[in-house]
Amino acid sequence: MDSLNQAKIQKFEEFVDRRLKPDLVRAIAERDKVFEQQKIFSDLRKNIENLEQNSVTNLRTLVNLGSEVYMQAEVPDTQRIFLDIGLGFHVEFTWSEALKFISLREEKLERQIEEYTRLIASIKAQIKLVCEGIRELLQIPEEKTVEGRVF
Repeated sequence: MDSLNQAKIQKFEEFVDRRLKPDLVRAIAERDKVFEQQKIFSDLRKNIENLEQNSVTNLRTLVNLGSEVYMQAEVPDTQRIFLDIGLGFHVEFTWSEALKFISLREEKLERQIEEYTRLIASIKAQIKLVCEGIRELLQIPEEKTVEGRVF
């Protein structure tokens, strides 16, 4: 193998290791954050629906004050709730308004998840393409794929 091919292979490997793999890790981490937000909104929607079905008008609960220190709290009127809408702002909603807001937010989060999934697939395809280029430069025979069942 000549030094020109060696240099190309080195550049390709550095590109994968220094650019594509960190981008992939970052995209997966961002998608995981969106999955966590989606879970929070899904749980909130279920809780509100449960409150509506059971016609709960007041509530006793435990509130986390921080550092896993809890305190009993009583909510005299559960008809209105405050939701964090982002950037430190909280808005007072009725149950129906909150459910509408949550459904809109869940749609937005679903679109973000789809975008991150496409980005992850694109990065993986780029990694595979670069690896295929390295394989060709090294003149390693192509791996045969087996048709039929995969175990």
